[in-house]
Amino acid sequence: MNEPSIDVLIPQEELENRLDELAAEIDNRHRETEALTCIGVLKGSLYFLADLTRRLKTPIEIDFVQVSSYRGTVRGRLEVKRRPQLDLKERTVLLVEDIVDSGYSVATVLDILAEHGAENVEVCTLLDKKPAREVEVPVTYSGFEVGDAFVVGYGLDLDERLRNLPYIGLVKQEEA
Repeated sequence: MNEPSIDVLIPQEELENRLDELAAEIDNRHRETEALTCIGVLKGSLYFLADLTRRLKTPIEIDFVQVSSYRGTVRGRLEVKRRPQLDLKERTVLLVEDIVDSGYSVATVLDILAEHGAENVEVCTLLDKKPAREVEVPVTYSGFEVGDAFVVGYGLDLDERLRNLPYIGLVKQEEA
């Protein structure tokens, strides 16, 4: 299987610097919080969630949800594959997402978290793809804004590949 050509969009060092800044913002906002429940959206947020939470000083719990809507580079029907296992009643939740594009996945997860009784939910996304937004969702923390292009690396994939790139890469259009 041939890998597509990829241009570096956000280098590893820039990612790491922004993670430090995001962790400081979250810690500053939650210095009085007893514990912050971090919910990662699988599979894409795995690297971001791990690196971000290691930088936090705020006490945390971690759980996951899994939704899927992409087949290759094409968005399809949204499917919920995993719901949170922790009791979220009256909890402050930090929803950690790799990318917010159309907004449908985040809106669905926000509904799931509300069903589970989360008291306050903040959305933290590594990448915010505002040009693709079809449903408005609240983004509390955003690492980087990206245009309406297909990106991979640092957890983001193309048919389950390229997640392990240490940077965010832009897939060249003719190969996406």
